[in-house]
Amino acid sequence: MTSDSSTPSAADANASSDDASVSNVVLVTVDSLRADAVSPYDPERRSPVIDGLADGGTVFDHAFATGNWTPFSFPSILASEPVFARTGDIGVDESVTLAEVLSDAGIATGGFNAANGFLTDHWGYPDGFDEFEPFVTSVGSSVYSRYLAAHPTVEAWIQLATSPIRRLGSKLRGDSDDRPFLDASRMFDVEDAATGFVDKTDEPFFLWVHYMDTHTPYVPAPRYIREVSDGLVGTHQMLHAHARTSLGLEVGERTLRELRTLYQATVRQVDASIGRLLDSLDAAGVADDTAVLLAGDHGEEFQEHGHLAHYPKLYDELIHVPFLADVPGLDGGRVDGHVGLDAIPPTVADLLGVDPAPEWHGESLVPALAGDGASPETADAEGAASETAAVDDAGSETDDVDDGTSVPDDPVVSVTVRGEEVTQQPIPRSLSDGDLFISARDDDWTYIENVDAGERELYHRPADPTQQENLAVDPNEEEQAVIDRFAPVVDAHAELLRERGAAAEAAAAERGEEEVDEDLEARLEALGYK
Repeated sequence: MTSDSSTPSAADANASSDDASVSNVVLVTVDSLRADAVSPYDPERRSPVIDGLADGGTVFDHAFATGNWTPFSFPSILASEPVFARTGDIGVDESVTLAEVLSDAGIATGGFNAANGFLTDHWGYPDGFDEFEPFVTSVGSSVYSRYLAAHPTVEAWIQLATSPIRRLGSKLRGDSDDRPFLDASRMFDVEDAATGFVDKTDEPFFLWVHYMDTHTPYVPAPRYIREVSDGLVGTHQMLHAHARTSLGLEVGERTLRELRTLYQATVRQVDASIGRLLDSLDAAGVADDTAVLLAGDHGEEFQEHGHLAHYPKLYDELIHVPFLADVPGLDGGRVDGHVGLDAIPPTVADLLGVDPAPEWHGESLVPALAGDGASPETADAEGAASETAAVDDAGSETDDVDDGTSVPDDPVVSVTVRGEEVTQQPIPRSLSDGDLFISARDDDWTYIENVDAGERELYHRPADPTQQENLAVDPNEEEQAVIDRFAPVVDAHAELLRERGAAAEAAAAERGEEEVDEDLEARLEALGYK
């Protein structure tokens, strides 16, 4: 495939991106990827491919997901709307999606999801994609098949144990398959599908790829465990950590350390896959006019607030995510201003010279990408200075550094729903499934409110990065000003969601109970959502 130089790029169609030369956009999303898991946000991590994207692109230091897990976050990522905002449920079936807008503008669209059951046609995610594959296959009718579907760790261990036989068979056939074991995460399926889409597409395209390797359970190839743990033999760590957590045993420091190592190994595994995806762009001759955006859909907790994985909470380990963009023709840098992932659809549309949908909530970040962000040389100094950003007499933030970041000033709003217990399953799928929690964030402050119970939390992240000291208990004048600024934002969001939720429940009651997709439910159980 070769790029069509006669096709208008975003630079021709949109004055805000005059310096860009973009015909295609690749959006990479990584499930459960917290910001400090990749080297652009923590230099002690190992993610060389993502680091390379950051070096040539723009890094958003304060990027926030709009929910703590996939179904609460993806309505913003692919439809620029908060969860529940249109129909009161967790899907995008009646939303105007990014793929629909781009497809209507004549841009080829492909979406490939590594078997996350929440990103399927059941919730409207194929809408607008010319090619879409969720890789959520039938689990079969046998007890064995359904057991493996619900226990992916066991499945992965069986695959790992049988990999020498598979490798031998591959060698005898003359194949060059060096994969460590059969792909439980569907990573290679996604790679192959994405590469095939790029190779056969001759017009401008939008490609979305979603990885699941960093989601629980963490089952990376052993070589990546060794790579992130100073060359130590890694498989025994995987066995020990998974055995303890599967049996519900206490997670002590050793197990927690092993889980973190496994998680970082899955990050490196995804990093390597992204590298192969970028190589395919280069091989197809389109790398020079393809923008690459990367984001985590939410983060992951390692007992910062008492649990593992991503239960319904709104602290930074679950909401602060990596977000970066490498755009041809733009120098990039680091942007200190806060942004939400609902900015992704209008940004992608802007890069491709397409008008955003009027229903979208987010704003394009192309002005920040086009040079209004901080330069790489001054990023460290500005990042330090931002930690001392003041709050003026009216409670609004005043930035001590004039870095011209051209990002929205409104706080980023995130949502979750929690039942009687934090770990209660099934995953909430409507507002009636528990108490509504809403958070509002800017560069420095996090405000969280249990809207139903009237409980408030406030954290000043520069002084308390893990959000342990609730300043809303006895706020001083400055802290009260922040609460007074954020509380109306939360109240307005709650009112919107409740209004839509009530209408959706009434409509659902008229339709009657929907048919259950047993295969889909089994795959969701495999992700821990019973």
